[in-house]
Amino acid sequence: MSAPSTYHGAEECDLLVVGSGAAGLAAAITAAHHGLRVIVAEKTAYLGGTSAWSGGWLWIPRNPLAVEAGIDEPASAPHRYLQSELGNRAADPRLEVFLENGPQMVRFFRDHTAVEWIDGNRIPDFHESPGYIKGGRSVSAKPFDARQLGQLIDKLRPPLGVISLWGMGIASGAEMAHFFNATRRPKSALYVTGRLLRHVRDLALHGRSMRLVNGNALVGRLLKSAQDLHVRLLTDAPATGLIRQDGQVTGASVMHAGKPVNITARRGVVLATGGFPHDPARIAASFGHAPDGNGHFSAAPKTNTGDGLRLGEIAGGLVDMDLEQPGAWAPVSLVPDGRGGFHHFPHLVERAKPGIIAVDASGRRFVNEADSYYDFMQALFARSCPDEPSHAWLICDHRAQRRYGLGWSKPFPFPLGRAVRSGYLKRGASLAELAVACDLPADRLAETVAAFNASANSGADPEYHRGESAYNRVQGDPDHGPNPCLGPLTRGPFYAVRIVPGSLGTFAGLKTDTAGRVLDAGGQPVPGLFAAGNDMASIMGGHYPSGGITLGPGMTFGYVIGRTLAGHPPQPRDTPETTGEAP
Repeated sequence: MSAPSTYHGAEECDLLVVGSGAAGLAAAITAAHHGLRVIVAEKTAYLGGTSAWSGGWLWIPRNPLAVEAGIDEPASAPHRYLQSELGNRAADPRLEVFLENGPQMVRFFRDHTAVEWIDGNRIPDFHESPGYIKGGRSVSAKPFDARQLGQLIDKLRPPLGVISLWGMGIASGAEMAHFFNATRRPKSALYVTGRLLRHVRDLALHGRSMRLVNGNALVGRLLKSAQDLHVRLLTDAPATGLIRQDGQVTGASVMHAGKPVNITARRGVVLATGGFPHDPARIAASFGHAPDGNGHFSAAPKTNTGDGLRLGEIAGGLVDMDLEQPGAWAPVSLVPDGRGGFHHFPHLVERAKPGIIAVDASGRRFVNEADSYYDFMQALFARSCPDEPSHAWLICDHRAQRRYGLGWSKPFPFPLGRAVRSGYLKRGASLAELAVACDLPADRLAETVAAFNASANSGADPEYHRGESAYNRVQGDPDHGPNPCLGPLTRGPFYAVRIVPGSLGTFAGLKTDTAGRVLDAGGQPVPGLFAAGNDMASIMGGHYPSGGITLGPGMTFGYVIGRTLAGHPPQPRDTPETTGEAP
């Protein structure tokens, strides 16, 4: 059993992974499967990083689950989609490695570890660009019984509190539909009652939910796999520096339980610390909307402060900032924590539902609300004045709030009093009253809602075409017609939540080659140093073509790095291995 360890002084291993998200764990597990001795050093008290808070979806075109379901697209199709979406950035040679090795990674984890997958065969790409597909490019982890982790469950990062239900994660898709329909359908009410009763039992017996879903399930399964392969897992162990000898990275210095530990890594070190979504200095230098470093509110863990990038730079690595955008933008609202601070709520679900719109500071709509979270923020940045902080408002009527919720304010039967009293949820008996509460022009807001309602009644949105794309429709309410994304705002009281710029992580990161090796300013590998996940500059070049384009490449390159360090580097296309070894 590889429970988190306590030791000091000096240690040796073949591979040291700094960080414990899905990408870093993928590298650790792959290397350990091939016989390497691996240590994972996690900065915080919890394992899992941003991955544990994520939806857990990976974008992996031509994955085995899709092929087995009859979705056997040609290799040229995802290439064409990426060329449509990324432009000249589609020439990045790492994309070819990703597309070739992604399906192999899914197969490896399914066949050789505790990871079991579910398909995303009905999840479309974000945009209907040439080469897009309406489903078959996504996978996620099956729900996982955390009791299999034993004492290690205490070190798994719990679900993000503000989006969970008393600490219980809710899986996307069918399970979430049951929760939305719990007061409308007996079958859903029975399902939700069972889930709640089990969660109450888990809280009483274990202090947390034992049925893991989404990113928590993915990390739980990866931790079980690491445990089975005797990967040594350190928590409360921030890396303070890299050890170099004769120009090669040979390990790292780690603080553990307040004492220094020098860990020698014979094969190499992987940096996978989650990027820089909470590094004010790098944010100020690269995020146009936050020139002082304080105007960005990422939903990633606040301990993701760019440690890996700094370690890589000190060792000679180059941080690549030449991307379309440096961050994985997402709309966020600020939930008062009762102690003078705020939790960051990412708005990923309700924006596409009927009866909800978004308006800018002038009271006008500015976006197709059902488009992706990244596209939503791109539209807000384009509308905002350069010298003013970007913000918007999500607005709905009483019927929509009680049906779908609005951010942290949950739908019926949950009460709204706390959200209203805290100032998080603005409420007005009329649109005019709501405008006053939000400091919006009342006449303009009334005009906006009237124009939206006139078309929404017939299921049309001539201004922004909401509900016309496959991705829009999948995000809407399948029981609502004629357009699953459109419904008028007619029944008061009306509600609003303030939206500010946030992200799910960062795209800018250490420049790497096709094997995940960190490159210096001259384009040469820094010997012994690798980067994965959000510490590696995104292979998508700062674009966001589909959900899962962080975890998919992250785990794929973790797999590639693990194989490379074990002496099994990625093979060129159409050149199968002949060793007969398991992948």
